[in-house]
Amino acid sequence: MTLNADEAARFAALLEENQDALVSAWTDRVTTSLRGRLSHAELQRQTSELRRGFQQALAGTAQGISDAAAAELRAQLSELSASRARQGFSATETAVSVFAFKEAVLATLDSSGRNDATTLRDYVAFSSFVDDAALFTFDSYVRVREELIADQAEQLLELSTPVVKLWEGVVAVPLVGTLDSARAQVVMERLLQTLVDTGSPYAIIDITGVPAVDTQVAQHILKTVVAARLMGADCIISGIRPQIAQTIVALGIEFGDIATKASLADALRYVLAQTGKKGR
Repeated sequence: MTLNADEAARFAALLEENQDALVSAWTDRVTTSLRGRLSHAELQRQTSELRRGFQQALAGTAQGISDAAAAELRAQLSELSASRARQGFSATETAVSVFAFKEAVLATLDSSGRNDATTLRDYVAFSSFVDDAALFTFDSYVRVREELIADQAEQLLELSTPVVKLWEGVVAVPLVGTLDSARAQVVMERLLQTLVDTGSPYAIIDITGVPAVDTQVAQHILKTVVAARLMGADCIISGIRPQIAQTIVALGIEFGDIATKASLADALRYVLAQTGKKGR
């Protein structure tokens, strides 16, 4: 059910005439639902702005939340969703903050004694408008939350694939956990960039922390080695434990002329021997 022009105009007037009472009642209800996790002053500011947004949208004869007249209201609801998502509130808590506006309006109608048939019909249409606004808020929250999760996942991915300088001319990539396509791409990019930054001719790819090596993981490692070679760096793979060695043989995986060592220390000794240096 949507608001018609007359219903929108009547409710716009109601929201304007009773703004203080509405903001107070709305703030009290939201405060209860959020259990004091936001200050009363902050909630009062938010509800006051949203009341104004609803009033202006209805004064512009908005019949639904997607109408042009409700553009500013949609912007306010999107901002509310983004703020609540970053503050750790749930999608339900965020949507309930908008739904509570209906209770505040109903309380205002009861206290004013306006319970005629026209007012009740207006309220039903207005309730539908608020419901749509709350659903819009819910959807906006989900989108923002998904973006936050994606950003956090990317940050964790970068943190889980460090490239460290072990010696002058020697860098290492200690891999921990499963190596999938996305992570392999990050490993490759970070390794190549480090090779450029340091001018290192040797790179050690340590798979001690990789729980299992299958064909897919081996392919990712080989692609990284080939990319590093194109940059002029030789790669050594370390961390070949007995179980992984058996798996590699059973799968028929060939590392070709790539040097492999049992431990990171062995790989570093190998590189130092290749360059004619001795560890101290």
